[in-house]
Amino acid sequence: MSSKTISIGNAGGYWGDDPTALERQVNGGKLDYITMDFLAEITMSIMQKQKSKDQSLGYARDFIGMLRPILKKLLQDKTTIITNAGGINPLSCAQAIHALGQELGESPKIAIVYGDDILTSINDLHKDGVAFTNMETGESFSEVADDIESANIYFGAAPVVEALKWDPDIIITGRVTDTGITMAAMIHEFDWALDDWDRLAHGIVAAHIMECGTQSTGGNFTDWHLVPSFDKVGFPIVEASEDGSFIVTKHSNTGGLVSVDTVREQLFYEMGNPKAYITPDVIADFSSIQLEQAGPDRVKVFGIRGEAPTPLYKVSMAYEDGFKAIGSIIISGPNARAKAETFAKILWDRLEGDFEERSTEYVGWNACHRSLVQQEDGNEILLRLGVRAKDEKTIRIFGKLVPSLILSGPPGVAVLGGVPRAQKVVSYWPALMPKDIVHPNIALLKDGQICEEKQVTNTATGEFVPVEDCLVAESPKQTIGQSLAEQKDDWIPLGKLCLARSGDKGDSANIGVLARSEKIYEFLDGYLTAQKVKDLFQELCFGKVTRYSLKNMNGFNFLLDQSLGGGGTKTLRIDAQGKTFAQALLRQRVPAPRELLDEL
Repeated sequence: MSSKTISIGNAGGYWGDDPTALERQVNGGKLDYITMDFLAEITMSIMQKQKSKDQSLGYARDFIGMLRPILKKLLQDKTTIITNAGGINPLSCAQAIHALGQELGESPKIAIVYGDDILTSINDLHKDGVAFTNMETGESFSEVADDIESANIYFGAAPVVEALKWDPDIIITGRVTDTGITMAAMIHEFDWALDDWDRLAHGIVAAHIMECGTQSTGGNFTDWHLVPSFDKVGFPIVEASEDGSFIVTKHSNTGGLVSVDTVREQLFYEMGNPKAYITPDVIADFSSIQLEQAGPDRVKVFGIRGEAPTPLYKVSMAYEDGFKAIGSIIISGPNARAKAETFAKILWDRLEGDFEERSTEYVGWNACHRSLVQQEDGNEILLRLGVRAKDEKTIRIFGKLVPSLILSGPPGVAVLGGVPRAQKVVSYWPALMPKDIVHPNIALLKDGQICEEKQVTNTATGEFVPVEDCLVAESPKQTIGQSLAEQKDDWIPLGKLCLARSGDKGDSANIGVLARSEKIYEFLDGYLTAQKVKDLFQELCFGKVTRYSLKNMNGFNFLLDQSLGGGGTKTLRIDAQGKTFAQALLRQRVPAPRELLDEL
């Protein structure tokens, strides 16, 4: 490691994360920077609606309350906060911080990054030749152009780096990537060039480990029983060095755990092609990542390779897409499953109308895992019934029928929540556009007003690499591990052999599977094929399954296309983001060679 290091702490992985995290990071020990991520695709749509009703809204107002108890200490410690809490309206967010400062007798220096919101210019850009074709489905933008509710470019680290030159106390951004707000601090402090791809790749990986808060410090960890305490789990801290290498840790005297396993699980979260983790700043090769336990709650990360990014920005759009409603009744035993199936049949036999989708889930029996479940019944079952349709009136018919079930079926039932109401469906539309068409802006706020402003044009870019050209998937293959498995009959839960974590990417999910040893990795290389995973998840996954191997971390990444019922906002499923897929896979029994059992 080089001698100079900086400390960057995370204090939030999403809008709704632990409201005390920022205070605990500030009071737990001095940090050079703290980053907070508030934005997701649906978040931008919600904020756009808020701003349409009140021009002073459209940002994460929770952030102001989080700042209140620690603003004085933050300024005293000279810790810089970088956050995308600005959402659709970073200027209003900055003004609210200024007002808080005045109330507390402080004058924080605030910089703003904006220009990502292109909602008002989206049609003009389309007419000028930007196709905005759906990058996941290939659908034409004309199908949704009239229904777009929000449209934001994912800017990278470059504008944040420029804003840091003003030496602000707080930087408020709009839609800057989760990784960009963290890596910007490293670029600024170490004076990295915007084409130093390997160092930038280290920054991206550090940010990816941190961006989901406590998911890298014991949260959602497969071996959760090894976490000493979940009381006030420590949020992640990165101690970054000039050469790019870094240590992942957390404040002492906090709950949680930082180990090679907690870190590598998070690295697999929401991963696509591991050799081409694409960001606006750099393409990182996750297959080059090296991990070492460097002490209690300290993991060293190094050796990462990077390549030039594409000359394209990702644009995240949301559009109106009909309506949905979900109703529930609770059914008690005995024979809860049989009763629940009878109630579902009663409803669907009665219901008339033009529905795009109908959903039946038996929560407490198999709602998340369907036929992957190996139990037959539950003492209580929450029958969850859902519909989706273009016409709101059609949805209302369904809503009236759900409560009527209570008096017209088997006994021992209660309705939850009354009449299900129609909810507007907001669907996700990802697209690409050239970086040279729209540039980010930065501004400095003084006394509540913009006193300096500039456009940032030095965004990193490289040769055009179509996304599909980066996706080199693996073909099924016969290995020694597979032939061994066929000769043995020691069937054990997959969770004995590996860790796993899953997450969403639009209407697709990924499952990262991490072997507990090199021998287990070799066995799984032959046994756990893409086709095997497709067969297991056939009731949930309606697209192809692709597998990628990461020998450096003894892991595999499976991408399951069309597996989330249309995506987080559109789906009728209780597990809207595939968070439980990993647990479903880990509970499956596999024929493990006895030599692996001896290792365990």
